[in-house]
Amino acid sequence: MTTNNHKQHLYPTRIDMSAATRSQVVGLLNATLATTLDLKTQVKQAHWNVKGMDFYQLHLLFDEMATELEEYIDLVAERVTALGGLAVGTARAAAADSILPEFPFDILDGKEYVTALADRYAPYAQHLRVAIDKTDELGDADTADLYTEISRAIDKRLWFLEAHLQGSATTATAAAREKVAVK
Repeated sequence: MTTNNHKQHLYPTRIDMSAATRSQVVGLLNATLATTLDLKTQVKQAHWNVKGMDFYQLHLLFDEMATELEEYIDLVAERVTALGGLAVGTARAAAADSILPEFPFDILDGKEYVTALADRYAPYAQHLRVAIDKTDELGDADTADLYTEISRAIDKRLWFLEAHLQGSATTATAAAREKVAVK
């Protein structure tokens, strides 16, 4: 799990957590904020540029996914500030601090976009599960709950992406079996 490179400054708050705990949680939340911002822009990249027979379906799905991520960006940033931290959410900070690889710019086909997004949702989902455990260990049940809420939705989105890919693989495998059976 990464933590961002920005110096943490905590503002006074009456929340009954030590400054040390709040600082650790804010660092983790800012790492999540960076990655979520990055993921949202990568989903929008797919939304704008997808081509192929499933264009319309994927165009709508990707836009829905980006809108959902925008909500999580706001929830995470607001949790940072509620804990007395500074939400670090610029595009440059996100690019520097995200755990995700850069999105490929040389793809067009819908399946390639679905694969690229699944390859980014999976490590993001893992990051969220690690964050659940870490914030729970730090005694911040509220932030752990926030991470759990986001994790459930991200796992569902990953399932949606993988279902597109599994359908293609299943269809190709069934067709291959039919060819063998006919011979």
